[in-house]
Amino acid sequence: MALFRYEAFNLQGQVVTGEISADSQTMAINRLQEGGLTAYDLQETKDKTKKKSKPLFGISRGVSLGDLSVFSRQLGAMINAGIPVTRAISTLSKQTTNQTMAEALEAIAHDVEGGSGLGDAFERHPKVFNELYVSMLRAGELGGILETTLLRLAEQLRRDKQLSDSVKSAMNYPRIIMIFASVVFFAMLIFLVPIFEGMIVEGTEIPGISKVIFNLSASVRGFWYFWLLGAAVFIVLLMAFIKSPTGHRLYENNKLHMPVFGELNLKSVIARFCRTLATLLEGGIPIVQALQSAGPTAGSDVLAAIVDQAAHQIEEGRSIAAPLEQSGVFPPMVTHMIAVGEESGTLPDLLDRVADFYEEDVTLLSRQLAQLLEPFMLIGIGLLVGSMIIAMYIPMFTSIVNSAATGG
Repeated sequence: MALFRYEAFNLQGQVVTGEISADSQTMAINRLQEGGLTAYDLQETKDKTKKKSKPLFGISRGVSLGDLSVFSRQLGAMINAGIPVTRAISTLSKQTTNQTMAEALEAIAHDVEGGSGLGDAFERHPKVFNELYVSMLRAGELGGILETTLLRLAEQLRRDKQLSDSVKSAMNYPRIIMIFASVVFFAMLIFLVPIFEGMIVEGTEIPGISKVIFNLSASVRGFWYFWLLGAAVFIVLLMAFIKSPTGHRLYENNKLHMPVFGELNLKSVIARFCRTLATLLEGGIPIVQALQSAGPTAGSDVLAAIVDQAAHQIEEGRSIAAPLEQSGVFPPMVTHMIAVGEESGTLPDLLDRVADFYEEDVTLLSRQLAQLLEPFMLIGIGLLVGSMIIAMYIPMFTSIVNSAATGG
């Protein structure tokens, strides 16, 4: 059990300090909350030299949407409680377990203490805080609603994480099945095929499909290092192509129209765009700047280009809905809701409703895709294994029949 030193607010809003014993920081916070205290600074006093663990093998872990959401919510709550921004950021830098984020927050706190603007300090760490995050911070700082803006950002990031998790779960299922099928296929080639091959009587005529299986098995067993090298080269080349401008452009131009997954990608992109645009507009960002910030964060280069073109047309006096409708990418329901929001002055609220609808649709569709793909995947694996077994049994049956005929 470790000893923690805390600074907290009591129910009367007064600052109290003290020490508490607990098995972990989370348990310490829970015990303080049970006692009516809200901790804003909690440090383990057992070993002051042990500040934060270094990344394993020197590799820093990236900052996830969940990390950013928790940080935004905590920072907003601390500012709302009257804690100075620099002290709040410095405190959170000591509490976070993410080394990358901790280092960024320490630098931000130092810059703000040195007189730098909050938005400028966050902007110096683009790998942690993207353009959308910085724009919202600037707007909140200028409008005097920084704590409200941070809470909006926390909710936006939380929903974005849920959306990404839904899409990933749908994409991961076929990937896992394909890996499993590949493992089964090569395991049969290495271990099972030689056993059947040894049971065939010499001189038996072997069908073409069986010869292919036997030769493939011999190749994998005899030249496994070439197979491993070939697989490694293929994966490296494939990844290089995907990351190349040509590969990226090819994927982006087709991912919204892919069979089965195209609808899922489109709905997730629209949900993310609507939610981000609503958050920016609620934060007081002008419509043109909000569109130019929301487009690139939606997750599709095609949609980003359409939104950027719409932003330029809005500057020329056109409405938001018209260019989006002409693109053919946005469903009629979305453009109709945007048009109604423009006319009634409730665009952020209607965008939130559209995002809610599509986020629920993405969650439902991801579950349906798993259920839809499962029988096809199982049938595919069955055909693969069945074909190999048939190819191995045919020569055995042929030899048995020939032996019976010869004996007769």
